[in-house]
Amino acid sequence: MEGTGTLHPQPTVFNAAQLYLLDVFAGIRSEEELNDIRQLVADYYARKLDEMTEAMWQSGELDQKRLDEISQMDLHQWLREQKEKEKIAV
Repeated sequence: MEGTGTLHPQPTVFNAAQLYLLDVFAGIRSEEELNDIRQLVADYYARKLDEMTEAMWQSGELDQKRLDEISQMDLHQWLREQKEKEKIAV
C-alpha cells in the first residue's frame, strides 16, 4: 500500500454502529427496501437538524438577523474554510 511502508493493508475496524448497519443492510432484498432505509436515515438527520436549530433559536444563538446573514453566504466556500481550519488545528 502506498504511504504505509507495507504491502499488507491494515484491517478495517468497524464500530458498533457500523456493524449494526452492515447487518441491517445485509437483509435488504429490493431497491424499494433500500429506498425506504435511505428515507429513514434522511428523516432521522432532518429531525436532528430541526431539533438543533430549534434549540439555537430558543437560546437566542439563532435569530432572524443571523438567518438573513446565512442566506447571503456562500455555504460551500464556508464549509471549505471550516475544513481548512480543522486541518490547521490538528
